[in-house]
Amino acid sequence: MIQPIIGIDIAKETFDVCLILDEKNWNAHFENNLTGFEKLLHWAKGKGAANGHVCMEATGQYGDGLAEFIFKQGWQVSVVNPARIKAYAGSKLRRNKTDKADAQLIAEYCLREKPALWSPPPASFKELQALVRRLDDLQANFLQENNRLKSGGKCQVVQEDIIGHIAFLERNIEQIKKAIQDHINSHPDLKQRKELLTSIPGIGDLTAAKVLGEIRDVCDFEDARQLAAYAGLTPRNFISGTSVHKKSRLSKMGNSNLRKALYMPAIVAMKCNPIIREFYQRLIMSGLRKMEAIGAAMHKLLRLIFGILKSGSPFDPKYLEKRAYAY
Repeated sequence: MIQPIIGIDIAKETFDVCLILDEKNWNAHFENNLTGFEKLLHWAKGKGAANGHVCMEATGQYGDGLAEFIFKQGWQVSVVNPARIKAYAGSKLRRNKTDKADAQLIAEYCLREKPALWSPPPASFKELQALVRRLDDLQANFLQENNRLKSGGKCQVVQEDIIGHIAFLERNIEQIKKAIQDHINSHPDLKQRKELLTSIPGIGDLTAAKVLGEIRDVCDFEDARQLAAYAGLTPRNFISGTSVHKKSRLSKMGNSNLRKALYMPAIVAMKCNPIIREFYQRLIMSGLRKMEAIGAAMHKLLRLIFGILKSGSPFDPKYLEKRAYAY
């Protein structure tokens, strides 16, 4: 007997499901709340599926509650990158785009591809991720308000309101920064990883916190390339036959928060990190454009992060000398 499969198309208020059981399909629609979660399980049991494999797309926070609820009920859960589902739909030449059709597509993907299983992150990680993402939001708002103030053309009342909002945001940003560091210091595992990351030239306390807030556990990734793919930092090549050779670009099909967190540290590392500096200069001398080389430096920095966290050993500033001597 084939394991029951449920594909879920999640939205903010509701979710659609498709149950595949004994070569039959059933569809249903529920509210995205605890009552809806319980109704889903009752409906599935009524169809003969007491447990099985549930698959949904990674859609921010909309599906977190449902994924954790189902996991606690003993079901297997997979949370898949939407790009994988989109690619699978393209391979099947799917043209219809409805919630019902999407749920069926996700269920079929789960049945055929057997995606990796998911488990809920620890509470310490969830809180850190929430804090660093809130900091990003506040900093984005701070930048927007500063740009509005500098643009001029505002009446005095509006200018005073913007100035007051900027001061409010500054206070909030400092409070969140302190909360992040307090949270890390109160969890020995996070504190140890932060100290490992800050041993890398170019990575400060906040960058380390952001990286840790987006990478749940480096052991979740088989190798550095898999982590780079998760961040959308793997190159995307355009080569066909003998005539089409377009420039490679970053795939950008991954965690944009992690990718954004690495941009400025890579810029700094190109000046003060001997490994990144040597790598960047070699790329520029080979003819790569500046932005391409920066993207490659971000990729290299992430690989360095992976190696440091995986080994548990801090950055070795004499690594290049040892490598040269070894050869």
